[in-house]
Amino acid sequence: MYDLNLTPLLRSNLSQRPESVPAAIESLGTAFGAVDIVIYLVDFGQLFLEPLGDDSAHHELPQREEVSGTMAGRAFLTQRPVTAERAEGTRVWVPIREGSDRTGVLALTIPDAEPDRLQACEDLGSVAGYIIAVNARVSDVFNLHRRRKSMTLAASMQWDLLPPLVFRSPSVDVAGQLEPAYEVGGDCFDYAINWPVLDVAIMDSMGHGLNSAMLAGLAVGCYRHDRRHGHALSDMHRALESTIRDRYEGNGFVTGQLAQLNVETGQLRWTNAGHPLPFHIRGERVIGHLDCRPTLPWGLGRDGDHPTVADVSLEPGDGLFFYTDGAIEGKGELGGGLGLERLMDLVGRSVSDQLPADEIVRLVDRAIVEHHNEKLDDDATLLMVQWNGSR
Repeated sequence: MYDLNLTPLLRSNLSQRPESVPAAIESLGTAFGAVDIVIYLVDFGQLFLEPLGDDSAHHELPQREEVSGTMAGRAFLTQRPVTAERAEGTRVWVPIREGSDRTGVLALTIPDAEPDRLQACEDLGSVAGYIIAVNARVSDVFNLHRRRKSMTLAASMQWDLLPPLVFRSPSVDVAGQLEPAYEVGGDCFDYAINWPVLDVAIMDSMGHGLNSAMLAGLAVGCYRHDRRHGHALSDMHRALESTIRDRYEGNGFVTGQLAQLNVETGQLRWTNAGHPLPFHIRGERVIGHLDCRPTLPWGLGRDGDHPTVADVSLEPGDGLFFYTDGAIEGKGELGGGLGLERLMDLVGRSVSDQLPADEIVRLVDRAIVEHHNEKLDDDATLLMVQWNGSR
Protein backbone atom coordinates (compact mmCIF):
# COMPACT_ATOMS: atom_id res chain seq x y z
CA MET A 1 0.00 0.00 0.00
CA TYR A 2 1.31 3.43 -0.96
CA ASP A 3 0.43 6.29 1.37
CA LEU A 4 0.51 9.82 -0.04
CA ASN A 5 2.12 12.26 2.39
CA LEU A 6 -0.30 15.16 2.10
CA THR A 7 0.80 17.13 5.15
CA PRO A 8 3.41 19.38 3.42
CA LEU A 9 1.02 20.00 0.53
CA LEU A 10 -1.89 20.94 2.77
CA ARG A 11 0.28 23.24 4.87
CA SER A 12 1.54 25.12 1.82
CA ASN A 13 -1.60 25.00 -0.30
CA LEU A 14 -3.04 28.43 0.45
CA SER A 15 0.25 30.14 -0.37
CA GLN A 16 0.94 28.24 -3.58
CA ARG A 17 0.79 29.80 -6.99
CA PRO A 18 -2.09 28.03 -8.78
CA GLU A 19 0.17 27.42 -11.78
CA SER A 20 2.37 25.27 -9.52
CA VAL A 21 -0.36 22.71 -8.86
CA PRO A 22 0.98 20.28 -11.53
CA ALA A 23 4.41 20.31 -9.85
CA ALA A 24 2.82 19.68 -6.44
CA ILE A 25 0.89 16.69 -7.80
CA GLU A 26 4.02 15.37 -9.51
CA SER A 27 5.96 15.51 -6.27
CA LEU A 28 3.33 13.25 -4.64
CA GLY A 29 3.47 10.83 -7.56
CA THR A 30 7.14 10.11 -6.98
CA ALA A 31 6.15 8.18 -3.81
CA PHE A 32 4.89 5.29 -5.95
CA GLY A 33 7.16 5.70 -8.99
CA ALA A 34 4.89 7.82 -11.20
CA VAL A 35 6.45 9.94 -13.94
CA ASP A 36 5.27 12.03 -16.89
CA ILE A 37 2.25 13.33 -14.97
CA VAL A 38 -0.23 15.53 -16.85
CA ILE A 39 -3.36 17.22 -15.50
CA TYR A 40 -6.17 17.65 -18.03
CA LEU A 41 -9.19 19.86 -17.34
CA VAL A 42 -12.39 19.45 -19.35
CA ASP A 43 -13.62 22.52 -21.23
CA PHE A 44 -17.06 23.99 -20.50
CA GLY A 45 -18.57 22.31 -23.56
CA GLN A 46 -17.21 18.93 -22.36
CA LEU A 47 -15.64 18.26 -25.74
CA PHE A 48 -11.91 18.51 -24.98
CA LEU A 49 -9.49 17.81 -22.16
CA GLU A 50 -6.98 20.66 -21.94
CA PRO A 51 -3.51 19.99 -20.42
CA LEU A 52 -2.70 22.24 -17.47
CA GLY A 53 0.73 23.84 -17.64
CA ASP A 54 3.42 23.83 -14.96
CA ASP A 55 5.17 27.18 -14.56
CA SER A 56 8.35 25.36 -13.54
CA ALA A 57 8.40 23.03 -16.55
CA HIS A 58 10.65 23.63 -19.53
CA HIS A 59 9.12 21.11 -21.90
CA GLU A 60 6.21 21.38 -24.26
CA LEU A 61 2.78 20.43 -23.01
CA PRO A 62 1.01 17.51 -24.65
CA GLN A 63 -1.81 18.30 -27.02
CA ARG A 64 -5.42 18.49 -25.90
CA GLU A 65 -7.36 15.21 -25.89
CA GLU A 66 -10.87 14.79 -27.23
CA VAL A 67 -13.45 13.48 -24.78
CA SER A 68 -14.77 11.12 -27.44
CA GLY A 69 -12.48 8.42 -28.78
CA THR A 70 -9.39 8.74 -26.58
CA MET A 71 -8.01 6.90 -23.56
CA ALA A 72 -8.16 10.08 -21.50
CA GLY A 73 -11.73 10.66 -22.65
CA ARG A 74 -12.73 7.14 -21.66
CA ALA A 75 -11.43 7.70 -18.13
CA PHE A 76 -13.39 10.96 -18.00
CA LEU A 77 -16.62 9.43 -19.27
CA THR A 78 -16.55 6.19 -17.28
CA GLN A 79 -14.95 7.70 -14.17
CA ARG A 80 -12.73 4.63 -13.99
CA PRO A 81 -8.98 4.10 -14.50
CA VAL A 82 -7.87 3.29 -18.05
CA THR A 83 -4.48 1.68 -18.71
CA ALA A 84 -2.23 0.98 -21.70
CA GLU A 85 1.07 -0.89 -21.73
CA ARG A 86 4.00 1.12 -23.07
CA ALA A 87 7.72 0.43 -23.45
CA GLU A 88 8.49 2.72 -20.51
CA GLY A 89 5.80 1.20 -18.27
CA THR A 90 2.03 1.40 -17.86
CA ARG A 91 0.31 4.59 -18.92
CA VAL A 92 -2.69 5.30 -16.66
CA TRP A 93 -5.54 7.78 -16.91
CA VAL A 94 -7.67 8.38 -13.82
CA PRO A 95 -10.57 10.79 -13.25
CA ILE A 96 -10.16 14.11 -11.47
CA ARG A 97 -13.22 15.02 -9.42
CA GLU A 98 -14.17 18.01 -7.32
CA GLY A 99 -16.49 16.20 -4.93
CA SER A 100 -18.64 14.26 -7.39
CA ASP A 101 -18.31 16.78 -10.24
CA ARG A 102 -16.05 15.40 -12.97
CA THR A 103 -13.63 18.12 -14.03
CA GLY A 104 -10.74 16.36 -15.71
CA VAL A 105 -8.28 13.50 -16.00
CA LEU A 106 -4.85 12.78 -14.53
CA ALA A 107 -2.44 10.94 -16.83
CA LEU A 108 0.72 9.31 -15.49
CA THR A 109 3.16 6.47 -16.19
CA ILE A 110 3.96 3.86 -13.54
CA PRO A 111 6.40 0.91 -13.57
CA ASP A 112 3.62 -1.69 -13.48
CA ALA A 113 -0.14 -2.01 -12.97
CA GLU A 114 -0.14 -3.86 -9.68
CA PRO A 115 -3.30 -3.08 -7.64
CA ASP A 116 -1.72 -0.95 -4.90
CA ARG A 117 -0.02 1.27 -7.44
CA LEU A 118 -3.23 1.69 -9.44
CA GLN A 119 -5.07 2.60 -6.26
CA ALA A 120 -2.41 5.22 -5.55
CA CYS A 121 -3.06 6.67 -9.02
CA GLU A 122 -6.77 6.98 -8.24
CA ASP A 123 -5.98 8.56 -4.87
CA LEU A 124 -3.72 11.07 -6.58
CA GLY A 125 -6.54 11.97 -8.97
CA SER A 126 -8.78 12.68 -5.97
CA VAL A 127 -6.08 14.83 -4.37
CA ALA A 128 -5.68 16.77 -7.62
CA GLY A 129 -9.43 17.48 -7.64
CA TYR A 130 -9.31 18.75 -4.08
CA ILE A 131 -6.29 20.98 -4.65
CA ILE A 132 -7.75 22.43 -7.84
CA ALA A 133 -11.11 23.11 -6.14
CA VAL A 134 -9.45 24.95 -3.25
CA ASN A 135 -7.23 27.05 -5.49
CA ALA A 136 -10.05 27.81 -7.95
CA ARG A 137 -11.85 29.72 -5.19
CA VAL A 138 -9.09 32.33 -5.11
CA SER A 139 -7.70 32.22 -8.65
CA ASP A 140 -9.10 32.54 -12.19
CA VAL A 141 -6.39 30.31 -13.68
CA PHE A 142 -8.44 27.13 -13.71
CA ASN A 143 -11.63 28.76 -14.97
CA LEU A 144 -9.78 30.43 -17.83
CA HIS A 145 -7.98 27.21 -18.67
CA ARG A 146 -11.31 25.46 -19.22
CA ARG A 147 -12.43 28.08 -21.76
CA ARG A 148 -11.69 26.64 -25.18
CA LYS A 149 -12.77 29.91 -26.76
CA SER A 150 -13.87 33.38 -25.70
CA MET A 151 -16.97 33.49 -23.51
CA THR A 152 -19.56 36.26 -23.69
CA LEU A 153 -20.19 38.39 -20.62
CA ALA A 154 -23.68 36.91 -20.32
CA ALA A 155 -22.35 33.36 -20.45
CA SER A 156 -19.67 34.15 -17.89
CA MET A 157 -22.34 35.51 -15.54
CA GLN A 158 -24.49 32.41 -16.04
CA TRP A 159 -21.69 29.93 -15.35
CA ASP A 160 -20.81 31.80 -12.17
CA LEU A 161 -24.39 31.26 -10.98
CA LEU A 162 -24.28 27.49 -11.38
CA PRO A 163 -23.75 24.85 -8.72
CA PRO A 164 -21.49 21.89 -9.65
CA LEU A 165 -22.74 20.21 -12.83
CA VAL A 166 -22.77 16.80 -11.15
CA PHE A 167 -23.74 15.63 -7.66
CA ARG A 168 -23.70 11.96 -6.68
CA SER A 169 -24.74 10.30 -3.46
CA PRO A 170 -26.09 6.88 -2.48
CA SER A 171 -29.63 8.31 -2.40
CA VAL A 172 -29.79 10.75 -5.28
CA ASP A 173 -27.84 11.89 -8.36
CA VAL A 174 -28.09 15.27 -10.09
CA ALA A 175 -26.58 16.33 -13.43
CA GLY A 176 -27.01 19.42 -15.59
CA GLN A 177 -25.59 21.22 -18.61
CA LEU A 178 -26.03 24.58 -20.37
CA GLU A 179 -25.76 25.27 -24.11
CA PRO A 180 -24.40 27.06 -26.00
CA ALA A 181 -21.66 26.77 -23.39
CA TYR A 182 -19.80 29.93 -24.40
CA GLU A 183 -22.78 32.13 -25.31
CA VAL A 184 -25.64 31.07 -23.00
CA GLY A 185 -27.55 34.03 -21.61
CA GLY A 186 -30.80 33.39 -19.82
CA ASP A 187 -31.03 29.72 -18.85
CA CYS A 188 -29.90 28.43 -15.48
CA PHE A 189 -30.52 25.77 -12.87
CA ASP A 190 -29.77 25.38 -9.20
CA TYR A 191 -29.95 22.73 -6.51
CA ALA A 192 -29.00 22.17 -2.89
CA ILE A 193 -29.05 19.04 -0.77
CA ASN A 194 -30.11 19.80 2.80
CA TRP A 195 -30.76 16.31 4.11
CA PRO A 196 -33.22 14.83 3.72
CA VAL A 197 -34.50 17.33 1.13
CA LEU A 198 -33.06 18.01 -2.31
CA ASP A 199 -34.16 21.41 -3.65
CA VAL A 200 -34.07 21.83 -7.44
CA ALA A 201 -34.89 24.74 -9.76
CA ILE A 202 -34.71 25.27 -13.52
CA MET A 203 -35.28 28.69 -15.07
CA ASP A 204 -35.49 30.28 -18.52
CA SER A 205 -35.33 34.08 -18.63
CA MET A 206 -36.97 36.14 -21.34
CA GLY A 207 -34.76 37.31 -24.20
CA HIS A 208 -31.08 36.80 -24.91
CA GLY A 209 -27.72 38.17 -23.92
CA LEU A 210 -26.85 40.44 -21.04
CA ASN A 211 -30.37 41.58 -20.12
CA SER A 212 -31.50 37.96 -19.93
CA ALA A 213 -28.49 37.04 -17.78
CA MET A 214 -29.26 39.89 -15.37
CA LEU A 215 -32.86 38.73 -15.10
CA ALA A 216 -31.64 35.17 -14.44
CA GLY A 217 -29.30 36.45 -11.74
CA LEU A 218 -32.19 38.14 -9.96
CA ALA A 219 -34.32 34.98 -10.19
CA VAL A 220 -31.60 32.67 -8.86
CA GLY A 221 -30.70 35.13 -6.09
CA CYS A 222 -34.33 35.36 -4.97
CA TYR A 223 -34.70 31.57 -5.04
CA ARG A 224 -31.54 30.95 -3.02
CA HIS A 225 -32.44 33.61 -0.48
CA ASP A 226 -35.83 32.06 0.25
CA ARG A 227 -34.56 28.48 0.12
CA ARG A 228 -31.84 29.25 2.65
CA HIS A 229 -34.43 30.80 4.93
CA GLY A 230 -36.45 27.58 4.86
CA HIS A 231 -39.48 29.05 3.10
CA ALA A 232 -42.21 26.75 1.82
CA LEU A 233 -42.24 25.81 -1.86
CA SER A 234 -45.37 27.84 -2.63
CA ASP A 235 -43.92 30.86 -0.82
CA MET A 236 -40.70 30.65 -2.87
CA HIS A 237 -42.82 30.50 -6.02
CA ARG A 238 -44.82 33.59 -5.02
CA ALA A 239 -41.68 35.48 -3.98
CA LEU A 240 -40.17 34.92 -7.41
CA GLU A 241 -43.35 36.27 -8.99
CA SER A 242 -43.50 39.43 -6.88
CA THR A 243 -39.75 40.13 -7.02
CA ILE A 244 -39.52 39.91 -10.80
CA ARG A 245 -42.81 41.76 -11.35
CA ASP A 246 -41.83 44.61 -9.01
CA ARG A 247 -38.41 45.00 -10.65
CA TYR A 248 -39.43 44.68 -14.30
CA GLU A 249 -43.05 45.88 -14.14
CA GLY A 250 -44.27 43.37 -16.71
CA ASN A 251 -41.37 43.94 -19.12
CA GLY A 252 -39.47 40.85 -18.08
CA PHE A 253 -40.43 37.33 -17.10
CA VAL A 254 -38.96 33.93 -16.26
CA THR A 255 -40.45 30.49 -16.84
CA GLY A 256 -39.34 27.71 -14.57
CA GLN A 257 -40.04 24.99 -12.06
CA LEU A 258 -39.23 24.50 -8.38
CA ALA A 259 -39.07 21.05 -6.82
CA GLN A 260 -38.33 19.44 -3.48
CA LEU A 261 -37.49 15.75 -3.22
CA ASN A 262 -37.36 13.93 0.09
CA VAL A 263 -34.48 11.54 -0.57
CA GLU A 264 -35.54 9.25 2.27
CA THR A 265 -39.12 8.70 1.12
CA GLY A 266 -39.07 9.57 -2.60
CA GLN A 267 -41.87 12.11 -2.16
CA LEU A 268 -41.62 14.90 -4.72
CA ARG A 269 -43.40 18.27 -4.50
CA TRP A 270 -43.11 20.81 -7.31
CA THR A 271 -44.53 23.94 -8.91
CA ASN A 272 -44.62 25.12 -12.50
CA ALA A 273 -44.37 28.67 -13.84
CA GLY A 274 -45.30 28.25 -17.52
CA HIS A 275 -42.42 25.86 -18.25
CA PRO A 276 -42.22 22.65 -20.39
CA LEU A 277 -43.20 19.58 -18.36
CA PRO A 278 -40.36 17.29 -17.19
CA PHE A 279 -40.08 13.65 -18.26
CA HIS A 280 -40.70 10.85 -15.78
CA ILE A 281 -38.27 7.94 -16.07
CA ARG A 282 -39.05 4.52 -14.63
CA GLY A 283 -37.87 1.01 -15.41
CA GLU A 284 -35.16 2.20 -17.83
CA ARG A 285 -37.60 4.09 -20.06
CA VAL A 286 -39.48 7.37 -20.26
CA ILE A 287 -43.03 6.62 -19.14
CA GLY A 288 -44.42 10.11 -19.79
CA HIS A 289 -44.21 13.49 -18.15
CA LEU A 290 -45.14 14.90 -14.77
CA ASP A 291 -48.15 17.18 -14.71
CA CYS A 292 -48.76 20.31 -12.68
CA ARG A 293 -51.20 23.14 -13.40
CA PRO A 294 -48.95 26.08 -14.27
CA THR A 295 -49.08 29.65 -13.15
CA LEU A 296 -48.11 32.43 -15.53
CA PRO A 297 -44.34 32.89 -15.87
CA TRP A 298 -42.76 34.69 -12.92
CA GLY A 299 -43.17 38.42 -13.47
CA LEU A 300 -46.50 38.26 -15.31
CA GLY A 301 -48.82 37.13 -12.51
CA ARG A 302 -50.89 38.97 -9.95
CA ASP A 303 -50.84 39.40 -6.19
CA GLY A 304 -52.84 36.70 -4.52
CA ASP A 305 -52.18 34.05 -7.16
CA HIS A 306 -51.53 30.68 -5.51
CA PRO A 307 -49.44 28.10 -7.36
CA THR A 308 -50.48 24.48 -7.53
CA VAL A 309 -48.06 22.28 -5.62
CA ALA A 310 -48.12 18.85 -7.26
CA ASP A 311 -47.22 15.71 -5.30
CA VAL A 312 -45.56 12.64 -6.84
CA SER A 313 -44.40 9.44 -5.16
CA LEU A 314 -41.23 8.18 -6.83
CA GLU A 315 -40.03 4.60 -6.85
CA PRO A 316 -36.36 3.68 -6.31
CA GLY A 317 -34.54 4.18 -9.60
CA ASP A 318 -36.99 6.80 -10.92
CA GLY A 319 -35.59 9.77 -12.75
CA LEU A 320 -36.79 13.26 -13.64
CA PHE A 321 -35.54 15.02 -16.76
CA PHE A 322 -36.03 18.81 -16.82
CA TYR A 323 -35.29 20.97 -19.87
CA THR A 324 -35.84 24.45 -21.29
CA ASP A 325 -37.65 25.14 -24.56
CA GLY A 326 -34.37 25.68 -26.42
CA ALA A 327 -33.82 21.92 -26.19
CA ILE A 328 -36.77 21.21 -28.48
CA GLU A 329 -37.33 24.44 -30.46
CA GLY A 330 -35.33 26.45 -32.99
CA LYS A 331 -34.41 26.11 -36.64
CA GLY A 332 -31.93 23.23 -36.57
CA GLU A 333 -29.89 22.00 -39.52
CA LEU A 334 -32.94 20.20 -40.97
CA GLY A 335 -35.17 23.24 -40.77
CA GLY A 336 -36.71 22.62 -37.37
CA GLY A 337 -35.94 22.11 -33.70
CA LEU A 338 -35.26 18.75 -32.18
CA GLY A 339 -38.87 18.43 -31.06
CA LEU A 340 -40.43 16.93 -27.97
CA GLU A 341 -40.80 13.42 -29.37
CA ARG A 342 -37.18 13.12 -30.45
CA LEU A 343 -35.92 14.54 -27.16
CA MET A 344 -37.98 11.95 -25.31
CA ASP A 345 -36.59 9.23 -27.58
CA LEU A 346 -32.98 10.35 -26.98
CA VAL A 347 -33.48 10.33 -23.23
CA GLY A 348 -35.21 6.94 -23.38
CA ARG A 349 -32.41 5.34 -25.39
CA SER A 350 -29.74 6.66 -23.02
CA VAL A 351 -31.70 5.47 -20.00
CA SER A 352 -32.14 2.00 -21.52
CA ASP A 353 -28.35 1.73 -21.80
CA GLN A 354 -28.22 2.10 -18.00
CA LEU A 355 -25.94 5.13 -18.18
CA PRO A 356 -25.40 7.41 -15.19
CA ALA A 357 -27.29 10.70 -15.08
CA ASP A 358 -24.30 12.86 -16.03
CA GLU A 359 -23.56 10.76 -19.12
CA ILE A 360 -27.23 10.80 -20.16
CA VAL A 361 -27.24 14.59 -19.94
CA ARG A 362 -23.96 14.86 -21.86
CA LEU A 363 -25.12 12.60 -24.71
CA VAL A 364 -28.49 14.30 -25.07
CA ASP A 365 -26.79 17.69 -24.94
CA ARG A 366 -24.42 16.71 -27.77
CA ALA A 367 -27.31 15.43 -29.88
CA ILE A 368 -29.11 18.77 -29.50
CA VAL A 369 -26.02 20.78 -30.43
CA GLU A 370 -25.25 18.57 -33.44
CA HIS A 371 -28.85 18.85 -34.63
CA HIS A 372 -28.35 22.60 -34.75
CA ASN A 373 -24.96 22.26 -36.50
CA GLU A 374 -23.18 23.61 -33.39
CA LYS A 375 -25.18 26.87 -33.49
CA LEU A 376 -28.28 26.98 -31.31
CA ASP A 377 -30.94 29.64 -31.85
CA ASP A 378 -31.82 29.68 -28.16
CA ASP A 379 -30.31 28.57 -24.87
CA ALA A 380 -30.88 24.91 -24.04
CA THR A 381 -30.53 23.62 -20.50
CA LEU A 382 -30.86 20.03 -19.31
CA LEU A 383 -31.18 18.85 -15.72
CA MET A 384 -31.64 15.27 -14.54
CA VAL A 385 -32.43 14.00 -11.05
CA GLN A 386 -32.35 10.30 -10.23
CA TRP A 387 -33.62 8.95 -6.94
CA ASN A 388 -31.79 5.76 -6.01
CA GLY A 389 -33.94 4.94 -3.00
CA SER A 390 -33.38 5.47 0.69
CA ARG A 391 -29.94 4.33 1.87
